Parts: sequence; structure tokens; C-alpha cells
Amino acid sequence: MTTSAPTDSSTQPQSSGPDVELLLGGMTCASCANRIERKLNKLDGVSASVNYATEKARVSVPEGYDSQQLISTVEQAGYTAELPKPKAAGPQKDDEGEDPELTSLRHRLIGAGVLGVPVIILAMIPALQFTYWQWLSLTLAAPVIVWAGWPFHKAAWTNLRHGSATMDTLISMGTIAAFLWSLYALFFGTAGMPGMTHAFELSVEPTDGASSIYLEVAAGVIFFILGGRYFERRSKRQAGAALRSLMELGSKEVAVLRDGAETLISIDDLAEGDEFVVRPGEKIAADGTVVSGSSAVDASMLTGESVPVEVSEGDDVTGATVNTGGRLVVRATRVGSDTQLAQMAQMVEDAQSGKAEVQRLADRISGVFVPIVIAIAVATLGVWLGAGFPITAAFTASVAVLIIACPCALGLATPTALLVGTGRGAQLGILIKGPEVLESTRKVDTVVLDKTGTVTTGRMTLKNAYAADGMDEQELLRIAGALEDSSEHPIARAITRGARERVGKLPAVESFQNLEGRGVQGVVDGRLAVIGRETMLQEWSLQMPEALARAKEQAESDGETAVVVAWDGAVGGFLTVADAVKETSAEAIRQFRDLGLTPVLLTGDNQAVAETVAAEVGIEKVIAGVLPQDKVTTIQQLQDEGRVVAMVGDGVNDSAALAQADLGMAMGTGTDAAIQAADITLVRGDLRAASDAVRLSRKTLGVIKSNLFWAFAYNMAAIPLAAFGLLNPMLAGAAMAFSSVSVVANSLRLRGFRSRSGAAPAAATADDHEPAAA
Repeated sequence: MTTSAPTDSSTQPQSSGPDVELLLGGMTCASCANRIERKLNKLDGVSASVNYATEKARVSVPEGYDSQQLISTVEQAGYTAELPKPKAAGPQKDDEGEDPELTSLRHRLIGAGVLGVPVIILAMIPALQFTYWQWLSLTLAAPVIVWAGWPFHKAAWTNLRHGSATMDTLISMGTIAAFLWSLYALFFGTAGMPGMTHAFELSVEPTDGASSIYLEVAAGVIFFILGGRYFERRSKRQAGAALRSLMELGSKEVAVLRDGAETLISIDDLAEGDEFVVRPGEKIAADGTVVSGSSAVDASMLTGESVPVEVSEGDDVTGATVNTGGRLVVRATRVGSDTQLAQMAQMVEDAQSGKAEVQRLADRISGVFVPIVIAIAVATLGVWLGAGFPITAAFTASVAVLIIACPCALGLATPTALLVGTGRGAQLGILIKGPEVLESTRKVDTVVLDKTGTVTTGRMTLKNAYAADGMDEQELLRIAGALEDSSEHPIARAITRGARERVGKLPAVESFQNLEGRGVQGVVDGRLAVIGRETMLQEWSLQMPEALARAKEQAESDGETAVVVAWDGAVGGFLTVADAVKETSAEAIRQFRDLGLTPVLLTGDNQAVAETVAAEVGIEKVIAGVLPQDKVTTIQQLQDEGRVVAMVGDGVNDSAALAQADLGMAMGTGTDAAIQAADITLVRGDLRAASDAVRLSRKTLGVIKSNLFWAFAYNMAAIPLAAFGLLNPMLAGAAMAFSSVSVVANSLRLRGFRSRSGAAPAAATADDHEPAAA
């Protein structure tokens, strides 16, 4: 997710120079990205967009602009920046290696858990409070507060230098206040005395605070929020995996023809104009033109076309598509970053960079809450001193305000709901990547569906057999299935598979021959038979009966692919194959409508096929015959109309559109590129899981919001008590524990979420019927 350019950047002159990419470091929240963006956009002639998820900035600068000035500007804002390293051949180790910041977070989280949890237990269970337990708590809590909490303190200092406040400011301020006051109570008050315990009196009465310690508050907050940051960072790290998955689809090596001999070279050494060999089953190494040979090319992952495309000399082919038939010799016309695959990878990155970052609710509230808390603490100190109270009592009340404002429950609000919600989703085959995804589900009103592999099975299936007058349908299937059993063409495999299911064992074939680009022929049960395109009938001087020709024309208008079968000098009939609609797709469309979503079918397949599928499942709006870049444009057009768009797809050709959509959902049965570009992965190949994902996301977001409300409500209710000097430490501890327990209990409600995939209506709860705009 990214931050959109701030409003003040709109006044910047549009740069016509080149784009500079910067790798950023030190950002902890969306406001950091906004700050960097504002700083860069203040430079003359510079227009910048910062991507918080991928930690990159794309900056348009005038010709000849010194990139070092951009880096200096970012560093002056308190962050790090560097230019990307030149790309080397092969996989990029920097992308695939361990993330130092993720490793640091993991180490701090483990340390905070090992040291901090005993501190919390000792403070909350008086029976465990042995003599001098408070000093053990100090020994354990100090490394947690200073070392494990260092990222929060560092970010708070950066925010302070720039006159802003975020969640980090609140965490750092509260934990440091709790730690310093605990040190005061231990060394200068009575809290360090032997036999000291946290008493059970829950009365509200003035206290000097010198007998109480708050180490468990500081250690607990740091531990819980570190956990949330770690899982957020891990999900952010996957943002670049979509691009890596796309590029890994391409070939790594290619057999180039040099002086009439094949030479195996790296794909990076392939040059425009080189001729290379593609054998059956291999991927085509680069975009090019067929020089010799003919075959069927499976381009479904790139174009969405479910039927393989027949190619021969002079036809164009696309890199990363699969040669399913004969040997091809291809002359490269576009290589490297000019190929369609590389351009699609760039489209994915552009789409990701164009998505607006939804700032965390906690950060937005903290921006107002922190200054208010500081003002109340200062006012409390002034009022108490002005009223003539002792300075110890005044500082006790003032520091108590800071301590009680420390967001213990707030640290649990988002992570616990995410943990339970995403865990329940995983049980149902729904993988949600991060909290920012949930925001996208709130106002989704349109769901765009890819056809192949999403609404349909993505696999060719034998649909119908039409026998000519006087011919037996079973015999038609036997002969056709036997002939196609020796072919590797996807249509042939569909016919053979369907024939076996309908007639059982198939006879053997003799004298099998592949007729390039037309079909196959052979001898079955002593009869010469042929199957393929209708043009073959002319070679056999055969005429298709008029009734059969009309039936074939009708089948093709319905989006089915027809192949003709002839034997013994007569046309025996024809078979049709098509990409079958999944049994659950129609029900999924009904569920989308129940959620207030308008379904749209978007496919690279032809209009006839698309409309047939749409009619079968109940979709009214169909957009067919689109290329990958057109899919992105279509999503943008819907968004320009004011719609909030969810996209469900499974192919490489869907990856850029998934990234562009407000909410991208990838079928887990699809390609890695689509899965990595999406916000939600549906492990099952069942489209109904997409409606479950929307309901679960909305419900999880609702729980997070209620958690945040109660967490802040606790703070707001307790601050007046602290300001009036009525903060009893045991009462504060009990109230904090209750607020945390209530947040956890509220989150656990998500465990009762039920899928509607095949479930009885009674399994649905009232919570499931949340309106789309909730």
C-alpha cells in the first residue's frame, strides 16, 4: 500500500525529466511516508510518490538533477535513502535474502517475551511476590524497556524533531514515564523496601506514588506492540514478491542457433534478432516471430485464453508462454525489459505504487491524543503546584497521567483481532496479508471476476458429441478418443478424458499421423479415421451434412470449440470442448449480490464464450477480449466512476489488475505472481471463498475498531482520576488488565465466524449480514 501525494504537492511543477527510484529506511508508519513525500515535493521541479509498503520512493526530477540532493533531503528528515544497486543477471539476492529490520524485530520480540512476561506475571499475581521481587522485576524489565523498545524511542525522537506525534510517541512517552517513576519509587520511595507488594485495596484515594512501580506496564506494552510490528513487517516484505514471481516465470536459459548449431546460453545474453529453438513443453524465451515449425501455444497465463493458440511460420509469439506441440524456431523481436512479461511486471509495480495508503486508526487518533495527554500532564503539574500541594504529590499526579495514557490495550487491539481473524480465515482457506487490507473491504461495491480458472475450471472439458444421421454416438466417442489419445494437444487430452468417462476402454491406434495445424489421423479397428478442423474434410472430398453444419455453427456461437470426426469416407459427427464453469460459481455470484456487490466478468477470452459463461452463473455485465494492460485500464475506469473495486483472479495476466484494484483476491490454485500481487489469497478453488473473505474482513475490521474504541475509552476515563491524584496502582493495574482482557475477549468472537460455502443458512449469524458500506 502507498501514500497518495499530499495536497501541497499538487502545486508542484510537473517534471518532464526521468524517474529516480530511492530505497528508503527508517519508516515506521504511514505518516513517515507522508513526511518524506512532503519534504521531497518541496524541492524545485520535483514530484515524488512514496510507497510505504515496499519502502521505495519514485521521484520525477528535471534533466541533470543530482540524485544526491534527494538522498540528503530524506536523511535530513530523519530517514535513510539510497539508489538501487544495478541489477545483476539471475535472482536478486537482496530481494530474496533476510531482511535486517525483520531480523532485528524478531530478536527484540523474543527478548521482550522472555524477559517481560515474568515481570507481568509477578505484578499481577500477589502470591508470587516474594521478598525483593520488585528488584528482579527491574532487572528483567530494564532491557525490555531500553533495548527492545529502542525502535519506538528512536521513532518518537524523530517525530519530536519534526513536531509531530504518532503511536510511537505514545508508546515511548508512556513506557519511559512508567520506567523513570518506577526507578524513583524504588530508589527514593518505599517501593524498594523488603516485603513490598501490590496491595489489593481497590479504593480510589490520593497517593504519593512513591510506593508503586509500573514496570509491568512498560514491559507489557513493548512486548505486545513489538509483536504487532513484527507481523506487519513480515507481510510488508512480501510486497515485492509479486514482481519476483512474474520474472521467475520466464526462461532462465535458451537454445540459440549459431552457425547452424544449437548453443545453450543465459536468457540475459539473448539479443534481438537471435533465432532460438523451443521444443514441446518448453517456455518460449522471449517475444518473437516463428521462423519455422508449427504448434499450439498455451498462452492462458498471459492472455486468459482457455484454448491454446495454433501458430506457424510468420506468427508472433510471447515470452513465458508454453509450446505444447511441435518444435519451433523463433526469431527474438523483444528481449529483456522490452518483453511483454517484463512490461507486466512493471505494471504490477506501478499499480501497487498507485494504491492509497490507509493510515492506521491508532496513528490518526494518537496524533490528537498525544498532545492532549501532554497538555493535561503539564496542566495537572501546574494546578497542583499552584494549589499549594507538595512537589512530590504534584509530580505523582502529573506522571500518573502519562502512565495511565500508555496504551496497553491499544497495543493488543489490532494484533489480537488480526491474529484471531486471520487464523480463522486460514482455517477456511482465506489468507489475509495485513491490517491495511481490511480497510479496503469496507466500501467495496463492485467485484470484477476473471473467467478462466476463477469462474471456470481453467481446464478444457468435453461437452457434447453430435453424431451424423445413421452414425452411433458411442462409436463417435470411441474413435475420436482413441485418435486423440496419441496427441499431447490440450483439446485432444480433453476429448480422450471425456471419451473414457463415457464409453470406457478405448481401442488402440495404428499408423498414427499428426497433420500440422489441422488435426490427426490413424487406423482404428481397421478403419482409417481423421479428427480435426473442418478444413480437413476438403482434403478427403467430404461434405458435412447441412443439419450437422447448423448444429456446429450453433455450438461455436455458444462459445464452444468444435472438432470434426470422419471415418470410412464419411463424416461421423463432431465433438465440442469448452472450459467448464465451476459448480459453485453461480452460488458465489448470489452471495456477492447479497453483500451488496455488483459482479463484472472481465476476460481475455472472446465475447461469445464470455457471455455464455456469464449467463450460466448470473452475471449481467461482461467485458471480454481484453489484454492484461486493458484489465488494469478497466479497473481504473471503474474506480474513476466512483466505484470501490474488488478483483478476483488467478493468472499472470491478472496480477497487475489485482494490484490496481482496491481489494485484490487471488485463487490459491492460480499462479504465484497473482497470489503475491493480491491482498487476499483464497486457498480453495471455490469462488464462494471470495464472499467469505469479504465478510470475514469486514467483521475483523469491526472488531479492531471496537477494540480501539474501548482501549481509548479506558485511557480517557482513567486520565481524570490520575489528574486528581486518585490513581491507586492496584486499581490502575486491574483496570488495565480488564481493558486488555476485554479486547482479547472481543477478538475471540471472530472464532465463531462461519463460512457460507455449503453451510446451512442457520450457520450464518446476524453479523454476517453487514451492508457493503458498513
